[in-house]
Amino acid sequence: MIVDAHLHCSGAERADDVLRSLDEAGVDVGVLLAPFLSEGFSLDDPASLARANEHLANLIRGHADRLAGFAIVDPRDPRAPLHLRHAIETLGLVGAKMVPTGWYPYDADVQPVFAEARRLGIPLLFHSGIFIDGRSGRFCRPTYFEALREHPGLKVCLAHLGWPWVDEAIAVGLIDRILGVPAADSMFRFDISFGPPPPYRREALGRALEVLGPELLQFGSDCFLPCSGAAIAERMGWVDDLFDELEVGADARRLIWGGTAAAWLGIDAGEHAGRDAASRRAGRDPGSRPASTTGTVAEVGDESTGRPMRLRDFCC
Repeated sequence: MIVDAHLHCSGAERADDVLRSLDEAGVDVGVLLAPFLSEGFSLDDPASLARANEHLANLIRGHADRLAGFAIVDPRDPRAPLHLRHAIETLGLVGAKMVPTGWYPYDADVQPVFAEARRLGIPLLFHSGIFIDGRSGRFCRPTYFEALREHPGLKVCLAHLGWPWVDEAIAVGLIDRILGVPAADSMFRFDISFGPPPPYRREALGRALEVLGPELLQFGSDCFLPCSGAAIAERMGWVDDLFDELEVGADARRLIWGGTAAAWLGIDAGEHAGRDAASRRAGRDPGSRPASTTGTVAEVGDESTGRPMRLRDFCC
């Protein structure tokens, strides 16, 4: 089973196109985030976030077996717990994404929405690490999320391994390991979506695997919809390359590709095809390297390989 646990909606995608892209990439389940970075949507505009959640609810309707919708809420809004409850209980979304922009996870006025998430029993995804706006990374350091331990039972994922504070993120997750908490009951897990630029990725993933284990790591492409299946598959190829370089075993790969995220989402991984079957369904060999896609890319030279280094769409 493959779960892409970090896919951004823009408001312009259609369900058929999203499903086609997932099929082309060999992805069984996509975690779709309500739009908040695209034109017409803003984390500082509650009305736009309500529209974003409505859009996502319409997008995933009838596709609960393939598409998991995560609401976007601003916990600074006193009505945020009500907005979250509406998104889950009325709109049919299954989790929430939050980005600390102008607030810290330990602030007293944001705790009610965390308490509501715990009551609802939903998974939460937080941006952690440097942020694309160039201003909000100071609110997103991994240790700040330790405040969520005041709400035991929450199921939290910190995105991007907290880059550039990867060691700090690993330390946050390590506490449960030290205390003997089973991976299934750990509060924190981490997606390996590409916060780290290419020169940092092997070290970041290698350290996380060695200290936390694959049970606390999950794949996310961090692609922005609408996009082609090739765009998602390209990023999967980046992860395959890292797995090969680090000599990651088959069982660990299965967890990162889907098992960890399936447990976080509360879905049965056995109901979906494995990675090899998913790849065959998409029409490509699991060991193949997908073709490059085109787009807006900032490139700098990689002297060690002679190839351009691709940097894009990181840190959201």
